[in-house]
Amino acid sequence: MDQKAQRKRLGNNDLDIEDELLEEAVDTVVEGAERLNRKWPELMVTGFFGGIDVGLGILAMMLVKQATDSDILAGMAFGIGLLALKLAHSELFTEEFLLPLNAVVAGQGTITQIVRLWAVSLVTNLLGGLAFISIVVLALPDYHQTIVDTAVKYMDQPSLVIMIALSLLAGATITLGTRMQQGTSNDVVSALLCMISGLLVIGLGMLHGAINAIIIFAAMLAGAGITIPDFLYWFAIVIPFNMLGGLLIITLPRLVRTHRVLKAVRTGEISLEDLEDEAN
Repeated sequence: MDQKAQRKRLGNNDLDIEDELLEEAVDTVVEGAERLNRKWPELMVTGFFGGIDVGLGILAMMLVKQATDSDILAGMAFGIGLLALKLAHSELFTEEFLLPLNAVVAGQGTITQIVRLWAVSLVTNLLGGLAFISIVVLALPDYHQTIVDTAVKYMDQPSLVIMIALSLLAGATITLGTRMQQGTSNDVVSALLCMISGLLVIGLGMLHGAINAIIIFAAMLAGAGITIPDFLYWFAIVIPFNMLGGLLIITLPRLVRTHRVLKAVRTGEISLEDLEDEAN
């Protein structure tokens, strides 16, 4: 039995690729195309509610942080926000780079659409988070000091190198966590993955532009001595390296695994409908 015959024997499809990888290619292309082709109102509202969902996680994080003074427990509590993102089908910046990128590689979207998706998601995440966290700051004055201390910790990094590394890790962790969630239909497993992601990102003090920015906004509203230029400098460093972490560490290696199939769809060697039939 030659190598090609052996590979085909491992799956039930005719594309010389494992069934699991074929299913991944189909699922990511279809869902990615749906996200890229959202109308403007749908895209903006989805991102806005993504910010609110993160704000809910931050609210839980602040409660546990003040009660226990434990970053680990606070991070697990933040997982509530990540679970809300999944259940509400909201969009968090860096949450899932693989879906739209696979759709573009397969010819089901354009670079302009992917830039629009990421830019609008980021801006609306911040707006939704600011709206929600403003209410939190007004309603819970006893938590102001905890909010300020947390934000200052994110802003005050020992060195630029550490700041960059923490940003890369945050982008990779959030992207991988949400990718793993898409690999299961078990709600209990999804909830555990959300808690683990929160544990790692918050517990280890990683820097995620959208998540940390909402906490920093809350601290500024609570009277922290953080200026807008200080925030913009921090933001300009964190966001690009969040993207690099999600893209280079997690997304691109996965893209290589299914690139041959995606290329076949783009060049017309096989239609997306036929690809779905093969996967099923």
